[in-house]
Amino acid sequence: MNNSISVVARIVYGVPFAIFGLFHFMNGQAMAGMVPIPGGIFWIYLTGLALIAAAVSIITKKYARQASILLAVMIAIFALTIHLPGVFNPDTMAMSMSNFLKDIALAAAALYMARVFDKEEVLA
Repeated sequence: MNNSISVVARIVYGVPFAIFGLFHFMNGQAMAGMVPIPGGIFWIYLTGLALIAAAVSIITKKYARQASILLAVMIAIFALTIHLPGVFNPDTMAMSMSNFLKDIALAAAALYMARVFDKEEVLA
């Protein structure tokens, strides 16, 4: 039973990141303006690829601990560089705060997943 729960949890956690990654490729031009550094579209495609790779890694448990740590770092960077500045703008405060808090929670969950994958390696 615990193994089934683990498989479902990995799928439910990983699939949205794969979808987010696909969105980066489908809507790259529209998203490029949000990138706070030069080379906008390049970074959109690179992070899209990273999101898909992390999802595959988490679902298949191949390098899942490392992928989860890198995913947490990337999401925290998104929260701090894209969403946090909008929190201080009255016109975008509500949406930016929601996205900031969502990304912080997802980054924390990715760190937790890294710890779970670390424990599973010890038990295996």
